[in-house]
Amino acid sequence: MWQDSCPLLVRVTAKSMTTPTRDAIGDRPKADSRFAAVIGRLVVVQPAEVPPLLISFATLFFMFCSYTMLRPIRDTMGVTSGLESLPYLFWGTFIAMLAAQPLYGWLTSRLPRALFLPIVYAFFTANLLAFYIWFNLQSDHTWIARTYYIWVSVFNFFIVAVFWSLMADVFTREQSGRMFGFIAAGASCGGLVGPFLAGRLAVPLGTINLLPISAAFLIVSQLCMRRVIRWHSQSHPDSNEVKTDVRLGGGVLAAFHQVVRSRYLLGIALFVILVSWVSTFLYLEQQRFVAHVFTSPDARTRFFSNVDFWVQCLSMVTQLALFSRLYRWIGLRAMLASVPVLMIAGYVLFALIPSFPVLVVVLALRRAGEYAITRPCRDSLFTVCTREEKYKAKSLIDTLVYRGGDATSASVYKLLTGVMGLGSVGIAWTGAFISTLWLLLALILGKLQQRGGAAPSDIGAK
Repeated sequence: MWQDSCPLLVRVTAKSMTTPTRDAIGDRPKADSRFAAVIGRLVVVQPAEVPPLLISFATLFFMFCSYTMLRPIRDTMGVTSGLESLPYLFWGTFIAMLAAQPLYGWLTSRLPRALFLPIVYAFFTANLLAFYIWFNLQSDHTWIARTYYIWVSVFNFFIVAVFWSLMADVFTREQSGRMFGFIAAGASCGGLVGPFLAGRLAVPLGTINLLPISAAFLIVSQLCMRRVIRWHSQSHPDSNEVKTDVRLGGGVLAAFHQVVRSRYLLGIALFVILVSWVSTFLYLEQQRFVAHVFTSPDARTRFFSNVDFWVQCLSMVTQLALFSRLYRWIGLRAMLASVPVLMIAGYVLFALIPSFPVLVVVLALRRAGEYAITRPCRDSLFTVCTREEKYKAKSLIDTLVYRGGDATSASVYKLLTGVMGLGSVGIAWTGAFISTLWLLLALILGKLQQRGGAAPSDIGAK
């Protein structure tokens, strides 16, 4: 079924995995050699790795086509619900994450990977269609907008966390350094299509009518993910992990225990919190400026869509042309530190020139750096963890911990601006200080990952 739903790229990839034709010499499948020649110009990859690489890319591509159509709507709803309510929406998102985490833990403990991963995607697809009906049934959208804002924030982190848990499971630490940047480019390519469609369709169709289109993209992503799982099972038939892919086991709250017991995982959790603090301060500043610059919801949606489009362009160029080779040249540690250095400079620039154009540029660079460099490098940190930690502790850190960072940073932002009376300049200097702490932790984690994460007693060594 997935072959009928995915594009030509994925269909050709599937063919190369089953019955490829051979060249005149007969030593190598034609499809594999052609893929290796083309993809080899962009990423360091072996011919046998090309099919899973492309299918993983396609899964993330369709996922981000779906999500990046929803993100401009979420940001518009955030303004619609009232700027004063944004910190409370961040806390609402955190509470929703806290409630969802035990349910996710129950699924991962009792269902095999081939079942619980698609179930997560199917659940969110049904939610999207339910929101579409709700928006059309009720004329007053204030509370729907607030609910939708929280839901999209939960949706985004769970579907992305689930995908990268799978990637950390099916690829090794060495492969992650070469391939995760290219796979992450699927997010940027999908992030180009989603905002492009949202920006062009928001005004003529209306913002709400973008929801069913987003749901269709998510369905295709789910079908492609099934193919990744099938490939891993077929290509590693003798692996103990594949043989025992009945369920991960453990308790519902096992993820919390894993993070608390491991200094390495605690370090990653703190890293994620600092990422969210740096991001939230910029995001709330942007929302404040946008509320004054644009007056209509559709105009705001178009602005957010256009920013998303250019962010994804920059991310895609970095991921496709630079990531794999930068990883070989300077290593994981330097790459983890690169975006914090960029954000220190960006915050200082905004402190010196606190204007809307400078803010937009700094925020765009932050997001592009996170998508293209920080996110794939952060996911590489988990390749030295045990399989259970990849699906449980990683999901906890990527969702609940991140949103906890959002909630606390939003409250601190409100305290700094509302109670202490700090303006954009004060917020910028605070962001520069937080970025410095982020830089120091990035250097420490990069060094630990090169050593295998930590002592085997601390985390599971691969």
